[in-house]
Amino acid sequence: MKVVIIGVGLIGGSFAKDVKKLHPEAEIIGVDTSDAHLDEALQLGIIDKKGIYDSLATADLVYVSIPVNVLVNELPKILDASGDETVVMDAGSTKRLICEQVAEHPKRRNFMACHPIAGTEFSGPTAALEGLYAGKTMIICEVEKTAFKLQEKALAIFQDIGMRIRYMNPEAHDKHIAYVSHLSHISSFMLGKTVIEKEKNERDIFDMAGSGFESTVRLAKSSPDMWTPIFEQNKDNVVETLEEYIQNLTAFKQLILDNDFEHVHQEMSNTNRIKQILKGIPLTKK
Repeated sequence: MKVVIIGVGLIGGSFAKDVKKLHPEAEIIGVDTSDAHLDEALQLGIIDKKGIYDSLATADLVYVSIPVNVLVNELPKILDASGDETVVMDAGSTKRLICEQVAEHPKRRNFMACHPIAGTEFSGPTAALEGLYAGKTMIICEVEKTAFKLQEKALAIFQDIGMRIRYMNPEAHDKHIAYVSHLSHISSFMLGKTVIEKEKNERDIFDMAGSGFESTVRLAKSSPDMWTPIFEQNKDNVVETLEEYIQNLTAFKQLILDNDFEHVHQEMSNTNRIKQILKGIPLTKK
């Protein structure tokens, strides 16, 4: 098996590690704009060698994990360079624009639009984790547009590494992911910003920050290079979620101003049912 990883960071590197564990004989080739990342990935044993787009013609699997603004431009070129029996999968956190970009591509049948609901706040090859995908959900969009035998090839890998499969159209994906992922990242970034601006003494932040603060602001350590394009591509849905979130914050603030702590308690009690909704989701920490 020949697997090409385009973008050898947390997501791409973790996928490479899982594939290598399943298929020790597989040849893992890394493609990345950063030579330093490729050198790190080689030293860590994540990839077997460096490659270029010419490597795609004979690949069985190509896994693309690069910022979504770059992905939109590069995906047609990646498909151009891929062989007829190659399945190309992406890991982008937005799907509508990406799917539209290759809708009329001659090799659209070779592409599977994917989004693994997996990750940590860390980035780069050193952040790659074996088992990152185990128990996580892989969302697949427009699966009917991928050639059936190539679907089978990709699905076999996902299932072997322990992923759950969920099918969704690109528009629904982008709307739902704005609520459960994009909004949480914005909230974390803005909480971090608020604390940094008000608590000028870094030692005070470190000494007084408990596990609640750390877990809430954890996502603020995520890469701005990755997340800015995501917010841009999913702008309409992100703005809609922010408006609803701001309304809830404003209403909660008013309850406190009104000394209506009975309803403050009720709001929190009503929201406690999130514990049951999220029960069983595995958490990954670096």
